[in-house]
Amino acid sequence: MRFGILGIFVLTYSASAGVEETVGQLLNPSLSSAQRNDACYALKDDRSAEVNTAMRRVMSSDILRACAARHLREAGAVAELKEALQEEDADIKVAALREMGILRDPALIPVIADAGLDLNALVATNAVDALAQYGDRQVLPALIRIAQAGKMAGATALARAARFADPSVVQMARQYLAGDDVAAQVIAIRVLGDLGDRSDLPRLRPIAAHAEALPSQGRGFGMMPSIDLGKVAKNAIQQITSRGD
Repeated sequence: MRFGILGIFVLTYSASAGVEETVGQLLNPSLSSAQRNDACYALKDDRSAEVNTAMRRVMSSDILRACAARHLREAGAVAELKEALQEEDADIKVAALREMGILRDPALIPVIADAGLDLNALVATNAVDALAQYGDRQVLPALIRIAQAGKMAGATALARAARFADPSVVQMARQYLAGDDVAAQVIAIRVLGDLGDRSDLPRLRPIAAHAEALPSQGRGFGMMPSIDLGKVAKNAIQQITSRGD
């Protein structure tokens, strides 16, 4: 079927008008959640700057955030996702980080690593999870950088970095073991069990000799069960000695 120039113009105009109307629905706070989500879904295949800008705006909405962030990732709208990390709202940052991790774009590693140093623990730990989604050794320096900062995200980064079996991870685990954060010490001991050597036994034996369940209240999100550092250390010692290092 052939169209003349006028026919093509009419079709193009109609499509443009339809997108404009749908974007208007997306941005209209007076509409119901279902109506606005329907608009978000209707725009899923539109990669235009207009739609990407609208999706970036509605990331501030609890009901549209997930849909909008996914759209930006699928549209390859990296600039908009990076911009979202400048928001004060932690939930917006988290949504952007989750999509960045799925993209696995090497250029985003430094940006995600910066987010791993965020003062908000939820943001920082989601940044670590985003880096872990790469599944590639190229994220190791970023994970070590976050681990060096300590806190919950740092311990999580150490655990994620252990999969690469790098000497820098072992050294970081030894530093964590000397600290006083019980949850972080558990991670450090497990890393040493997997990657350490006999030089770590003098550090582990005193811990193993004092088997005692320690409360971990306040560590992480919500309540965590008590931790027996001694038992964890005994397991690590067995792993190291069985390797015959």
